[in-house]
Amino acid sequence: MSTSDTPGPTVTTARGPVRGERRADGSLRFLGIPYAQPPVGDLRFAAPVPPEPWSEPLDATAYGPTAQRRPFAEVTTIPEPSVPGAGVLNLNVFTPDADPAAALPVLVWIHGGGYVAGSAASPWYDGAAFNRDGVVLVSLGYRLGIEGFLHLEDAPDNRGVRDWIAALKWVRDNIAAFGGDPAKVTVAGQSAGGGAVQTLLAVPAARGLFRGALSVSGAVPRPDGPEVARAASRLLTARTGVPATAAALRDLGDDELLALQDRLAEPGPDREGLPPMLALAPFADGELIPRPALDALTTGGAGSDVPMMLGFTEHEFTMFPGPGPEGPPLPALLGSLGLDPARADAFAETYAKGGTEQLFGQALTDATFRAPSLAVAEARAARESPTWLYEFAWRSPVVGFAVHCIDLPFAFDLLDAEGVPAVAGEAPPRALADALHRAWVAFVTHQDPGADWPRYTSEKRATMIWDAEPRVEADPLGPVRALWHD
Repeated sequence: MSTSDTPGPTVTTARGPVRGERRADGSLRFLGIPYAQPPVGDLRFAAPVPPEPWSEPLDATAYGPTAQRRPFAEVTTIPEPSVPGAGVLNLNVFTPDADPAAALPVLVWIHGGGYVAGSAASPWYDGAAFNRDGVVLVSLGYRLGIEGFLHLEDAPDNRGVRDWIAALKWVRDNIAAFGGDPAKVTVAGQSAGGGAVQTLLAVPAARGLFRGALSVSGAVPRPDGPEVARAASRLLTARTGVPATAAALRDLGDDELLALQDRLAEPGPDREGLPPMLALAPFADGELIPRPALDALTTGGAGSDVPMMLGFTEHEFTMFPGPGPEGPPLPALLGSLGLDPARADAFAETYAKGGTEQLFGQALTDATFRAPSLAVAEARAARESPTWLYEFAWRSPVVGFAVHCIDLPFAFDLLDAEGVPAVAGEAPPRALADALHRAWVAFVTHQDPGADWPRYTSEKRATMIWDAEPRVEADPLGPVRALWHD
C-alpha cells in the first residue's frame, strides 16, 4: 500500500491512519481504503482476510483497484472505470465531517454489473450530494465473476457475498471515526447491487450490520440453489477442460479468467437448467446463505423487521430486441423466463396497450426485476413489514424509455455527472432529482421516505411513481401481479 506526505485530513482506522482530501464544498473523501487483504495467491479464492496493520498514513486520495477488468457495456450506461491492481477489496468514504461526535446516518453502496462487472469508482456514485444533506456515503468493491461466485470444490462459496459482509463489518468498526453512526447504516445497491441487498437480508451472518435496506432494480437469480451452482461449474469444465477448483484457477491471469467466463456464457443446449442470465451470482449454499434469497424473503420472513425501500424502472431491459421472426415463438420465450406460456396472449395484450412492441425485452424486464421485487413487496406487506415500493417511469428523451440505470443520477442528485446527458438528455428534470434524492436521504436518516409516500400495504398497495411530476398511485402494478403471480 502506498503512502504520501501530501497534507490532508487524516483519520485513524482500526488498522492504521488514512489521509484523504478536503473538497471545494468542505466535505471530505477517503478513497481506496482496504477492508481486506488483496485476494491474490492463496487468498485469491479464500474468504476475505483483514488487512495487515500499518503505521504511516495511507494515501487515500485516489480510487483503489477494481475487480472489474472489462465493463459490462452491453447493459449499463454508467461510466465505470477499471483501475488496475491487486488490492480490489477496498472502499471509499465520503463524509461531511470526520468528527466522531457527529454520529451521522450512513449509506453503504454496492455497485451493479451483473455480478461480473461494475466499479465503485464511478462518478455516478460520488457522495457529495449525500454529504450536503448530512449523510455519510460508503461505496465498496468486491470480487466478481469466477473469483467471486463460481462454485469451487476446494474454496468457500459466495466469496463476493463474504466480501460485502467484510466491508459492512469494517463500517461497523470504523465509520464513527469518519463521522458516521454504526447503528444507523442503510445498505443499498442497484441491479446486482440491489440483488446484493436482498441477499444480505437472507444471510444470518449479516444480521445487525445494517438497520435499513434499499434495493434498486434488484436482480436475484432464479433458481439459485446449489444444484444450479454445481451445474455451472460442471459446464465450465466441460466446455474448457479446466477443473472448477481453486487449485486449477489460482494462477490464471485476468484475461484467461475472462475467457473462461465468456465460454460459460455462450448459448447452447448444454446450458439447460441454468438461468439465461446470472450464472455467476450469489446462490443458496446451505451455510452462508441457508436458502434461496427470494424464497427467504417471500416465504421465510427474512429481514421482515428491517425497513425496506425497493423498486425498479418501468422499462429496465425493454429496449432489448427479441430473437426475431426466425426465433422461438412468444409462448416459448415467456416460458424460458418463468411465465406460464398459456399467458402469452394476455401478456401481449397487456403491453400492447402501452404501445410496447418489444415484448421480449419487456418480459425480460418483468422476469428479472419487476415481478421478483413485487413479490418481495407483497410478502412483506402481508407481514406488515415497513416497505415502500416505487417505479421510476420518467422516459429518457434520448432512448424513449425509463431504462436500466437511468434513475441513479437522480437519486444521487448528480445530473451534471459525466455520461448523464448521453442517456438522460441535456435537460433532465431537476425537480425529479430533488424529490427522489430527498426521499433517499429521508429513508437513510429516518427509515421513512416521508409523509407523501405511504407504505406499501396489502389493502392499498401504494406505489410511488417517479416521473416529471412524482405521484403515488394505488396498485399501478396490478397487471404485472396478475401475469406473474396470480
